[in-house]
Amino acid sequence: MPDGARREHLLKIGVSGVRGVVGEFLTPSIAAAFAQAFGTYVGRGRVVVGRDTRSSGDMLTHAVTCGLLAAGCEVVQVGILPTPAIQVYVAATRAHGGIAITASHNPPEYNALKLFNAQGLFFNNYERSELLDLYHQRTFHEAPNEEIQRIVVERGDAARHHLGRVLSHVDAGRVRDRRFRVALDAVNGAGALVSPAFLHRDLGCEVHGIGLDPAQPFSRVAEPRPDTLGDLAALVVERRAHVGFGQDPDGDRLAVVDETGAVLDNDDVLALAVDAALQRVPGDVVVNLTTSSVIDDVARAHGRRVHRTAVGEANVVETMQATDAAIGGEGTNGGVIFPAVHLCRDSYTAMALLLDRLAETGLSVSALASRLPRYVRRAATLPFEHGRLGQLMQALEEDFLSARADRTDGLKLIVDEGWLHVRASNTEPIMRISVEARNERESDALLERVLARLA
Repeated sequence: MPDGARREHLLKIGVSGVRGVVGEFLTPSIAAAFAQAFGTYVGRGRVVVGRDTRSSGDMLTHAVTCGLLAAGCEVVQVGILPTPAIQVYVAATRAHGGIAITASHNPPEYNALKLFNAQGLFFNNYERSELLDLYHQRTFHEAPNEEIQRIVVERGDAARHHLGRVLSHVDAGRVRDRRFRVALDAVNGAGALVSPAFLHRDLGCEVHGIGLDPAQPFSRVAEPRPDTLGDLAALVVERRAHVGFGQDPDGDRLAVVDETGAVLDNDDVLALAVDAALQRVPGDVVVNLTTSSVIDDVARAHGRRVHRTAVGEANVVETMQATDAAIGGEGTNGGVIFPAVHLCRDSYTAMALLLDRLAETGLSVSALASRLPRYVRRAATLPFEHGRLGQLMQALEEDFLSARADRTDGLKLIVDEGWLHVRASNTEPIMRISVEARNERESDALLERVLARLA
C-alpha cells in the first residue's frame, strides 16, 4: 500500500470527524484535503475554526485554513476555545459550518478535526456519508483567484455566546450568594482560558485552580478519570472546597470530585444533571447503551422515558432531536447534553447545573450523590483481530442464551444481575467491555465471565 494511502487508511473516521496520531496518520496535507472537502460540501461562506491547546494545533489550523480558502470559504479563526463554545458560535453567527481542531480526551500526540454543520451540530449519517464520498473522490471546489475569501480573526469574547446561554438556565444569583469554593483542573487545555472567569466572575465562586496555563503541555492524562485526578482531589481537601471540577482539553467532558476528595462516577454526574434538568424542562432523556441504569431510575422518578443509542455524541444528539428530549448525554465519558443551551456535550452546562442544585438544596455533593440508586460498573478493553469481532460477539451471545440482546452498537445483553455491553471503540483499535450489576460481587463475576469468553 502506498505510504499516503496507508496514512489515510489508519486514520480513524468516526461519528464526530477524523482523528489520528499527528505526523504519522494525521498530516497537514490530509487535514487540508478534509477541510477543502468540508468547504466544498457546506458551500462558499463563513466557516468557524477553533482549537484546543495541543502543540499541533497551530500547524493544523494553518492547514485547515488553507483547505477552506481553496474551497472559496471565508475563515473565521476563534483561536483556543472550548468545543461547545465553538459549536454555539457557529450557530449564533449563522456560519455555514465549523471545525474544531481537537482530539478531546485522547493523548497529546493525537489530534482531530471535529466537523459541524450550520446548526453547530455534528454531521448526521447522511451528511457524513456525503462528505466522505466527496473527500475520497477528490471532487473539491477549486476557487479561482477572484473567489478566494479572507481570514477573519475573532478578537472579541467568542465564548460569551455560549456562557450567556448557560447562565440563562440557572439561578446565577442564588449560586453567587453561596460563594462556593471550587477546585478546578483544566489540564492546561482550552478551559484554562475560560473556566476560571466563568466560575468566579459569572457564578461568584472562589476558584482554586491547577492546569491553568494553556502555553504548557497537558498537566495530566487528558481524560479526566478517577485515576488521573489525584491532584484535583488533593486540592479539594487542602482548600476545603465544596466541589472539584476536572475538564478534558477541549472542555466538553466533566469529572466531579465531592467535598471529601472522592471522584464521582461519570454516570452519577450525568444522573445529577438529569435530575436537575427534569425539574426545569419537559421531555424525555437520551443516553447511549453503555450509560448506567441509574438514568432510568432518575427518569422514572420524574415520569419520563429513556431512549438509548449507539455510543457517540452525534448518535445521542440525533435521537434527542427526534424525541425532543429534555436532556441527554453519555455517562461513560462525563458528557452532559442540554438542548436548552445547545445540542452538544458541555462541561459548562454541567458545572452550572450542579452548582445551582447545590445552592437550591443546601446539600453537599456527596449527599446529593448518596440519594442516587447504587450500581456497580466495571470496564475493560481488549485488542481484537480485524474481521473477528462478529465471531466474538456470536460466541458471547451463545454464552448468555437467556439474555435479552440489543445489537444497536456491538452487543448489549440484559441479564438477571444487570447488563453487559461489548463494542468496538470509535477512536481506538480496541474492543470496549462494560458491565453493570447491583453489587461488586455480581459485577466482578460478570466482567470475569465476559473476559474469559472473549480472551
